[in-house]
Amino acid sequence: MPTINPYLNFLGNTEEVFNFYKSVFGGEFSSFVRFRDMPGAGPIPEADANKIMHVALPIGKGNTLMGTDALESMGHKLSIGDNFSLSITPESKEEADKIFNGISAGGKIEMPLADAPWGAYFGMANDKYGIKWMINYEYPKK
Repeated sequence: MPTINPYLNFLGNTEEVFNFYKSVFGGEFSSFVRFRDMPGAGPIPEADANKIMHVALPIGKGNTLMGTDALESMGHKLSIGDNFSLSITPESKEEADKIFNGISAGGKIEMPLADAPWGAYFGMANDKYGIKWMINYEYPKK
């Protein structure tokens, strides 16, 4: 069975926001990656290099609050109130394909499922009701 977690997007203040959430919920970040540290990300403007590419804060039992800085320099557009996605973590690549194909039917594929630089099988789509979804299958560690 897949897990589902909220993925929040901010306009350059993700680090501040997630440090606030950490002060509220406690715990430690399970992932904290800046754009400058992302392999294969391509050229990043100096002003954006220190921004947050991905942060994850486990909260509760099996839940993770995740986020990123939506960079205008990378073509991202963000409206407050429309700055989140639901992130699905399937248990297999086949399940990822099935969920992605189902969720994107009648909607809009933002990023087709493909191997991502961080070592996962990843894609993004908006369903036919306008909800943003991210599918991220983590390959088994060898």
